[in-house]
Formats: sequence, structure tokens, C-alpha cells
Amino acid sequence: MSSLAGVGIGLAVIGAGLGIGRIGGSAVEGIARQPDAASQIQTAMIIAAALIEGAAFFAIIMAFIAG
Repeated sequence: MSSLAGVGIGLAVIGAGLGIGRIGGSAVEGIARQPDAASQIQTAMIIAAALIEGAAFFAIIMAFIAG
């Protein structure tokens, strides 16, 4: 694996971590403001986090293939 692939993997993981962190923080803030909508917010948060994880896994696999 080349060092460029390692950089790509690192950026994918950092990006996914930041994205999921922002989603989680926003969801907690939204639930604190509207506790009645907690289940809808939680469902949307889980779907968004899964999409971000999928994109990160795709980026990691592409970096392995390219490297």
C-alpha cells in the first residue's frame, strides 16, 4: 500500500468521524429542544450515519484498490 493510499484512508476516516459527530450533536440538540420528536430525529440520525459510513467504507476500499 502506498503512502498516498494511507492518506486517502485517513481522510476518509476523519471525514466520517466528523460527519457522524456533527449528526450526533445536532440530534441531541434537536431532541433537547423537542423531546416529542425524539423517535423521528433518532431515525433520521441513524439513516444519515449509515449513509456516511457507507461512503467512508467505499472510500477506504477504493484507496486499497488504488494503492
